[in-house]
Parts: sequence; structure tokens; C-alpha cells
Amino acid sequence: MLEIGWFSAKLFLKGKLIRDPQYFWQQTAIGAAIGLLLLIIPLFLHFPLWLTVILSSIATGAIMPLLLQDFKMK
Repeated sequence: MLEIGWFSAKLFLKGKLIRDPQYFWQQTAIGAAIGLLLLIIPLFLHFPLWLTVILSSIATGAIMPLLLQDFKMK
């Protein structure tokens, strides 16, 4: 298992794992921005920190598979 992870990490760092890296980083940035907004905006509305962290984590984790559903690897 560790060997597969190490091999994938080496391919990723060499740039040979992802077929379209621009699409991957674009979708990842969209997901991170949504998660960041869901973390920051409730804090300005004086929600507790623990609640905003939990809600933004759940929302970001739920949206990332939808954003990366067309993700292709080599």
C-alpha cells in the first residue's frame, strides 16, 4: 500500500500523474474558495468558530467530488 502511494507521489511531482493539470488546479481552487468563504462569512456573523469549521469542512468535502467528477489520470 505504501509502495503504491509512493509511486503515485513520485509521478505527481514529476507531472506525469494528471492528464490535465490546469483543470485539476482550477477545480481545486474553486472548492478551496468555497470552503474559505463558508469559513469566513459566518465568523463575521458571530457564529462560533467550532461550528463554522465543522460546516465548512463538511460542505467542502461534499463539493469536491462533484467538482472533480470529470478528473482524468494518465
